[in-house]
Amino acid sequence: MDLFSRSWAALRTAVAELPDEDFERPSGCAGWLVRDLVCHLVIDAQDVLITLVTPTEAEATVDAVTYWELVEPPTGEDPLDALIPRLAAAYGEPRWLKFHLDDVGSAAGRAAEFADPTVRVSTRDQVLTTGDYLSAYLLEWSLHHLDLIAHLPSAAEPPAETLSAARAALEKIAGTAFPVSLSDEDALLIGTGRRTPTAAETATLGDFAAKLPLILG
Repeated sequence: MDLFSRSWAALRTAVAELPDEDFERPSGCAGWLVRDLVCHLVIDAQDVLITLVTPTEAEATVDAVTYWELVEPPTGEDPLDALIPRLAAAYGEPRWLKFHLDDVGSAAGRAAEFADPTVRVSTRDQVLTTGDYLSAYLLEWSLHHLDLIAHLPSAAEPPAETLSAARAALEKIAGTAFPVSLSDEDALLIGTGRRTPTAAETATLGDFAAKLPLILG
């Protein structure tokens, strides 16, 4: 849960420090500008708040690893994916997106700090402990932080310890470890299809390369 808080705080800080012109630049999410990604983060923060106040007595059906499903690459036809750019554009100015993310995001961060990690919560028709839910979201924050800075070389990077934890989570989902020669950032980018591996990296990955990318949903 501490890593969740560090990862989320670092991501929100990175957004707050962006100059306005960067909101019109592309993000690491195909088809989304930085402003679209930030709008998605607002919705993610709302999801965290909703889930943390949706306790259940039902038995857990997933954990931090099995919470994630491997899905087909996005086609751009998902109604929610199409809605995000329209919502982001409706904010008009980056300062309003920054304000909303800071407002809702700070609340989500505080809720996570006060949450009991043993309490079970319900989300996406699944049940898991709060601790597992927040651990799963660590991977989400880490990937989206990399998406945020994909074309912004001066933007703040994710904390090293959260990238390492996110890599470990992705390896558990894959059931295979990435080669040690790959940095945590490269393992996450290549592993989720955000970057195409070089010929040398493909050779290093060996049979694992055929299983990639891992598209999480």
